[in-house]
Amino acid sequence: MTIATVALVSIGAHPASGRARRAEQDARAVELGLQLAGDNLHVLHAGNPHELALRAYLGMGLDELHVLEQADGDDALPVLRDYIREAGVQVVLTGSQAETGEGSGMLPYLLAEQLGWPLLVGVAQIESIHNGVALVLQALPRGQRRRLKVRLPFMATVDNAAPKARQSAYGPATRGVVDAEVVEVIVDELSTVGVFQPARPRPKRLKVIRAKSGADRMKAATAKAAGGGGQILKGKSSEECAQAILKLLIEEGVVR
Repeated sequence: MTIATVALVSIGAHPASGRARRAEQDARAVELGLQLAGDNLHVLHAGNPHELALRAYLGMGLDELHVLEQADGDDALPVLRDYIREAGVQVVLTGSQAETGEGSGMLPYLLAEQLGWPLLVGVAQIESIHNGVALVLQALPRGQRRRLKVRLPFMATVDNAAPKARQSAYGPATRGVVDAEVVEVIVDELSTVGVFQPARPRPKRLKVIRAKSGADRMKAATAKAAGGGGQILKGKSSEECAQAILKLLIEEGVVR
């Protein structure tokens, strides 16, 4: 039995040059979909069908890529929802966050909510699908894995724990077909009133002592306490406590 599987893809950006490319996590979602559904995988994009970066997905061995034609300021959520409902899709794979545009990572959550489907986050592998139940391997922090069972249909976000995407070949990329479909234009009000700007550098984090055992952690904690740089704030007013915390953050370079 063939399970109707869709991989949602977007336009990525090279981290150094900013050049348009296939999105890394979306490419991993396509790779996972190819392992699951083979040639029956359906790859879907909502946006500009003439974007050359889309052909990098075709270069992974796809014969066709379907595009719901939209402008940059249009809302992709309703058109994706309606398309998935009408197509009888059972499994939707996507990256966890876009590399361009808003990049909020909310699309999978909003889409799953409107479809009424469960959403699995951080999927590393879909091991099997049998009798309408999928066995999924979910990635957890520090290399841990958790095996889950979920009933179809469902959505899954794929991150860097999933298998690495295969290389994109030039020949298949040029031979593949981009099938564009004109859909209803729904303007994304948030994108029209919001202002896009480059992301600011993240604040500097406080130093974290890493130790493999409890004894090492105790040794590090006592050694740091013996330095005499600490201060016990007991019986102090809230203003004095706030000043002491602010002074520490400035010394550590967290606040300038």
